[in-house]
Amino acid sequence: MKRALLMSSSRMGQMGYLEHADDQIHTILGKRDLTVLFVPFAGVSFSFDTYEGIVRPVFERLGYGFSSIHHADDPREAVRKADAIAVGGGNTFALLKRMYDAGIVDLIKQRVEGGEMPYIGWSAGTNVATPTIRTTNDMPIVQPPSFNGLGLTHFQINPHFISGKPVGHNGESREERLQEFLTINAGEHVVAIKEGTALLVEGDEGRLLGEDALWLQSPDKIEKIAANETFQLSMIKGVA
Repeated sequence: MKRALLMSSSRMGQMGYLEHADDQIHTILGKRDLTVLFVPFAGVSFSFDTYEGIVRPVFERLGYGFSSIHHADDPREAVRKADAIAVGGGNTFALLKRMYDAGIVDLIKQRVEGGEMPYIGWSAGTNVATPTIRTTNDMPIVQPPSFNGLGLTHFQINPHFISGKPVGHNGESREERLQEFLTINAGEHVVAIKEGTALLVEGDEGRLLGEDALWLQSPDKIEKIAANETFQLSMIKGVA
């Protein structure tokens, strides 16, 4: 059975890195002996070694083994052997390009869809788990060969969702940007998740861990999905 934990963010409030997500991570991985393969490719303003140094203590504190794909001589073989995979946040465009360059996009999708390997992503790592990266918040600082992501969900997700505008901001709000997506892509829905919240995917079912989420169905139709209640993913429209 496909299992994925798609988190909005690496931090919540004043908490430390992934500190809010202890229970969420244990929910998908259990408390068993396995090694997590980390993909640091979204990191841009700091090295992959630095990123590894931030994330490794989190998973080791929770009792899991940890390795980072940037040390692997063969990234595809590292994915084939991984017990679980964690894809970190940063810049979505850089992340997806580097995943394509490493030849691991289809392989990750295959292993997760086949129930062989659970997937954990946060921020950009959640964006690339959807059909495309069209609802990322990031600047296109590089051009990947395709906007197509892993497609672990059939619908788009918008992480880091904050409603409204800061005082003095005259640009578009997040709602307005997502309404633009819904106008151009009529018939597709977007799930917008707040900081500290994650969508847990288990087969054909989903459950929000943390707070509720906005379910944007059209520019003038927005509903909420309640937290901690199981729902059928099929109720959300996406790509065929």
